[in-house]
Amino acid sequence: MSDFFQNGQIVTLHRLSERSLEELEKELIENAKKRLLALILPSLYSELEGPALPNIIKDVKNVQYLNEIIITMYRMNADQFAYSKEFFSELPQHWRIIWNDGPRMKKLYRHLEKIGIDISDQGKGSQTWMAFGYILATGVSDVIALHDCDIRNYSRELLARLVYPMMHPTHPFEFCKGYYSRLSDRLHGRVTRLFATPLIRSLQKMIGPNDFLDYLDSFRYILAGEFALSVELAQQMRIPADWGLEMGVLSEVHRNTVLHRVAQVDIAKVYEHKHQELVWNDLSAGLLKMATDIAKSLFRTLAAQGIIFTPEFFMTLKSTYLRTARDFISRYAMDASLNGLKYDRHIEARTAETFVQSIIRAGQVLLETPYETTFIPSWNRVIDAEPRFFEMLIEAVEEDNLR
Repeated sequence: MSDFFQNGQIVTLHRLSERSLEELEKELIENAKKRLLALILPSLYSELEGPALPNIIKDVKNVQYLNEIIITMYRMNADQFAYSKEFFSELPQHWRIIWNDGPRMKKLYRHLEKIGIDISDQGKGSQTWMAFGYILATGVSDVIALHDCDIRNYSRELLARLVYPMMHPTHPFEFCKGYYSRLSDRLHGRVTRLFATPLIRSLQKMIGPNDFLDYLDSFRYILAGEFALSVELAQQMRIPADWGLEMGVLSEVHRNTVLHRVAQVDIAKVYEHKHQELVWNDLSAGLLKMATDIAKSLFRTLAAQGIIFTPEFFMTLKSTYLRTARDFISRYAMDASLNGLKYDRHIEARTAETFVQSIIRAGQVLLETPYETTFIPSWNRVIDAEPRFFEMLIEAVEEDNLR
């Protein structure tokens, strides 16, 4: 059972009792009469044949308060898309697949490029952005939720707890992020534990008081892929196209809404999904790629606030980060020992030392290409540039799904 301590700048909603899923869903069904919910499932084709997604679909199909489900996919051919439609056909809710690299969607991407909106970097960020666009285009839902498709111990309680703050008629929230424990017989969540949190704390030491860094440090699991938001906020937000999605979304939330409308909620006792590989010296793949994109997103957001970065700053940051990460490793070692978990301090220290490469690379990119942006423009800007785009998007998705 969690504590009830409130700290940081945002509201924390804990797991203080074992409230039944039946009772929670009964309340959500009632609330869904006034606030309609859309669920986004960003997926690769390979996940249809994996251990997690089939079980997720079996559970999600029993969620009665869901208004629509948008599955946003890429990296598949026509035969695989046909199979995907068959795979998701057991869902009783209204659902659509966005085939992002299909002929019709490619045509829309080319059209956007002609008007100066480049989304050539296909990934989870661009998939999520296009799903936002489709939900905004149809205009039938009020709240959007998103969770990953590789959760191996998925329960629909995760979705219920995630969206409850957004769908409650008297709560003021515009954004809600999930958090949970990442452990088995050992601690997981290396990028959060050994990179993101120590990096944020290091920047706080070097920069001094900063509302944005304090806000980020308020989240218990800053890189959790599960969040919910209002459609109004989704229309205003820019979305990072790369692995910096989670960090970039939080920066846009901070920019576009007020803090008392932001919450985090305990959505699962334990969360288990596939673990990304750490390739020790390859910044183009796995966890190092993820960490580099996270750092780039963080540095660019701070630069936009007027923080001045220099080569000397990043050299000092490297040392500060390593000291901070080693302090965290000592804490994790004691925590693991008390709870009887396995813990290898050598591997943890080596992992943190490897993440230094991501900080150095992200700093180099910022200094060499200060005007580069990995953010996809907001949907407000898209519609200003092409007022007919929502109609074009609906037509493309409907033709793909109904043929």
